[in-house]
Amino acid sequence: MNPNFYVVLAAVLFTIGIVGFLVRKNALVLFMSVELMFNACNLLLVSFSRVHGNLDGQAASFFVMVVAAAEVVVGLSIIIMIYRARHSANVDNENLLRY
Repeated sequence: MNPNFYVVLAAVLFTIGIVGFLVRKNALVLFMSVELMFNACNLLLVSFSRVHGNLDGQAASFFVMVVAAAEVVVGLSIIIMIYRARHSANVDNENLLRY
């Protein structure tokens, strides 16, 4: 397959993630938008790694996925604690984590 297809697909996914992050106010949607942007970058890393015939991009993509998994654990726990305390996952409150 042509690598241009992967570049266009990653650009579309990254754009959807940026728009979701800038427009929405729910913490879970923001979190999913950031994960979508990570996945777009991973798609580019893997596709360019395949085009150039080395495993550097795939290894970097693996490390990005490991960091994203750790981020999911910490981020979702923070979001759950905020929801339990405030009964809302809205990120408009500037003093959300301060008690």
